[in-house]
Amino acid sequence: MNKLLIVGTVAFDAIETPFGKTDKILGGAATYIGISASHFNLESAIVSVVGDDFPQEYINLLTDRNIDVSGLEVVKGGKTFFWSGRYHNDLNSRDTLDTQLNVLADFQPKVPQNFKNADVVMLGNLHPLVQSGVLEQMDVKPKLIVLDTMNFWMDCALPELLEVIKRVDVITINDEEARQLSGEYSLVKAAAKIHAMGPKFVVIKKGEHGALLFHSHEIFFAPALPLEEVFDPTGAGDTFAGGFAGYITQSGNISFENMKNAIIYGSNLASFCVEKFGTERMVGLEKVEVTNRLKQFKSLTQFNIEI
Repeated sequence: MNKLLIVGTVAFDAIETPFGKTDKILGGAATYIGISASHFNLESAIVSVVGDDFPQEYINLLTDRNIDVSGLEVVKGGKTFFWSGRYHNDLNSRDTLDTQLNVLADFQPKVPQNFKNADVVMLGNLHPLVQSGVLEQMDVKPKLIVLDTMNFWMDCALPELLEVIKRVDVITINDEEARQLSGEYSLVKAAAKIHAMGPKFVVIKKGEHGALLFHSHEIFFAPALPLEEVFDPTGAGDTFAGGFAGYITQSGNISFENMKNAIIYGSNLASFCVEKFGTERMVGLEKVEVTNRLKQFKSLTQFNIEI
């Protein structure tokens, strides 16, 4: 069975949308990635840090999905990373109300020994030095390294970010971040510039408008499934990344053609994530639901045309 190593935040979120608000709930990039990837046949481990205020029931939620948490450090007397945000009416933009790094401020990642030979490494959104620190601990070069990042690191740690970008095979960012990183408005030009920075594959997420995959001169586009209700988009991007990385890990195939399928699987899982607050929808997700919605994706995107 192939191995997926996941690095990212395990956190508390407090979310407000036009449809309601939550108190502190389970969140964090590594959490969403791990739960999403657990829908595939693979071994996975999370490398992250929490305080001793983090409930055991949340850790059990991860281990119940066969996620190895030996790399999840619990700091005695520490407080878990916390983020609070309010979404605007269109749900495409949000305001950060509060960010408390807490134990994340001094996080030194420790990769479990039995995952230092992981086939795929998914570097969730964290400081680029932490992401680089994980790669330094690998005993074997992974078949695929996927990196997710955001505009915050482009603003405050660009040199470090560019260094880790050189070392990865795939980068996943949204359209706004792609434009900032590249200095190009056209996403085709932006992808070409980012490709020149090191990654062989560039994935640009466009939220409710789908995702683009670029490789050399090849481009693939996957739409997002039109949904009747969207409650909370907070974990959608990380759920997408978990589905993408999980499918690649399970298949062991890192070709462009196979990544097209991975994009669809990631988009499919992300479409469930937004239907309820936090991880609630993903935790109760059944395999038959995933399969049925994949069939919807297929009917949405397939057509015959005479040329």
